[in-house]
Amino acid sequence: MTAHDRATGILTVDLDAIAANWRLLAALAPGAEAAGVVKADSYGLGAPQVAKTLLAAGCKTFFVATIDEGISLRPHVGKARIFVLGGVLPGTGADFTEHDLIPVLNSPDQVGLWAGFAHAQSKSLPAALHLDTGMSRLGLDTKAVHLLATDKRHLDGIDVALVMSHMACADEPGHDKNPEQLAAFQAMTADLMIPAPRSLAASSTIFLGSDFHFDLTRPGAALYGLNPVPGQPNPLHPVVRLNGRILQVRDVDTPQTVGYGATHRFASKGRVATVAFGYADGLFRSLGNCGFGVIGGVKVPVVGRISMDLTTFDVSAVPADAVHPGAMIELIGPGHDADQLADEAGTIGYEVLTALGRRYLRDYVGGHV
Repeated sequence: MTAHDRATGILTVDLDAIAANWRLLAALAPGAEAAGVVKADSYGLGAPQVAKTLLAAGCKTFFVATIDEGISLRPHVGKARIFVLGGVLPGTGADFTEHDLIPVLNSPDQVGLWAGFAHAQSKSLPAALHLDTGMSRLGLDTKAVHLLATDKRHLDGIDVALVMSHMACADEPGHDKNPEQLAAFQAMTADLMIPAPRSLAASSTIFLGSDFHFDLTRPGAALYGLNPVPGQPNPLHPVVRLNGRILQVRDVDTPQTVGYGATHRFASKGRVATVAFGYADGLFRSLGNCGFGVIGGVKVPVVGRISMDLTTFDVSAVPADAVHPGAMIELIGPGHDADQLADEAGTIGYEVLTALGRRYLRDYVGGHV
């Protein structure tokens, strides 16, 4: 028996689609370098596999969130640049230099830490400067930027490799925040007067037009097939398929109920399929009585609550010969993508992908793994 035969859930990742998405996004900003954001294990899909594929497609710069993500990524991307979005923490300077990682400096404290470490090493060290243009999350605010601009000694020993910021509302093209942040970024970088490449555009921002592209774009979610232009047709290639195996099929009738809390009562005769995944596998409990799967091209609703290892679907509308133990129900795929599943769960596609559990058999298609 093969691993596929034993698997109760199969997560298929199309690496060729990820490479195609990267090329598409790069082509939308032809004057800029396209990086690859592979934080959170490439949004739950496997950073080593994804990064190798992007590297082969021509990607030369990667972004991760934490130092440990950068250390883990380094063996898979050769000499490519790796920026660590969380920046430098006290005592971590040697980790950055040992693994050739570049910190994104988010505060005056981090600027001071990195400059002090560079001084101790008696050499200049690369870093990115993150400017807060309106997120009020991470980044150097206007006051901190002006201080750096008027006294460049704060940057002694720091080779500024990139000046960047992050957009708050790029998935809403008409939002007033978008031109406000663009103007703030232009003003702050003009104040700094540092001859370094600039970066403002992550996935959705790329679609706001060339004014937002600058020198480097940072596509993340769009690489993995999530729609960067909500409300419009998705321009990206689908990347993920998630299928769960049916363990049991049963006939039901009123007044039977299903699942914890008896939250669903059958109004008439029907059939229920119990599938081997649940909230331990990233299938949100909020999908109880409102989520859907697909089998044989037919959309089948979740009935009852999601439990840790099991989910029940009403398969009454599916031909009986298509529903049996061992058959698969598609939860994410061409007929029901991650964004649709997210809408049903009351969340976003980012959370759907990053929540995918480790019990699935991961089947990588194409690419360079």
